[in-house]
Amino acid sequence: MARKIPMRRCVATGEQLPKKELLRVVRTPEGTLAVDVTGKANGRGAYLKKDPAAVAAARKTKALERALEVPVPEEFWTVLEQAVR
Repeated sequence: MARKIPMRRCVATGEQLPKKELLRVVRTPEGTLAVDVTGKANGRGAYLKKDPAAVAAARKTKALERALEVPVPEEFWTVLEQAVR
């Protein structure tokens, strides 16, 4: 029997993609933002497609801010842009 592939929705593009193809951004219980490499970090998570265009779209539409319910600082966008490259 084939294993079930976990699917998640990109907050920027709205595409349903396999979890492995997405980048998880997490708001920790302390309120800080982090890129979750393991996919298991505690806190509220949101998924972004590993594509510079998706990061730009999320920034423009404030999709990440809505999903995580916190303002996203300017320097965090630079971290995200480097993570998708």
